[in-house]
Amino acid sequence: MSSINIKSGDLVEILVGQDPKKHDGQGDKGKRGRVISVDKENHKVMVEGLNLVKKHRKPRSAQDQGGIIEKPRFIDVSNVALVCPKCKKAVKVAHVLGEDGKKYVRACKKCGAIIDVKEEKKTAKKVAKKATKKADKKSEN
Repeated sequence: MSSINIKSGDLVEILVGQDPKKHDGQGDKGKRGRVISVDKENHKVMVEGLNLVKKHRKPRSAQDQGGIIEKPRFIDVSNVALVCPKCKKAVKVAHVLGEDGKKYVRACKKCGAIIDVKEEKKTAKKVAKKATKKADKKSEN
């Protein structure tokens, strides 16, 4: 099977389901949300605040409260599209060689913007660590 182009934390748009404009605000088609988790084996993603189901919960003890709980449910990867951070459109994903020429990164097929930004976060963390180490050394001296 093919690999999943969507990772946890990505902004996605739901492509299928009831149109909320036609069905009195119900339905998730066209709505956007962040991916909470990814199930690679079953090719499904869980989107924050979308594809909610209501679960009726019975109280198990006197202190425990029962009621109706809404929780997100998994949705198939083919029913969501990644939103490009630059052009803000639901796009297909291309894999291009990164700056180092060795590792492939995700890119937008419409505008060509690179979607993977984990390297920037890692370098920001490293810079922050270096700054704290320098501050600690100065305070010791």
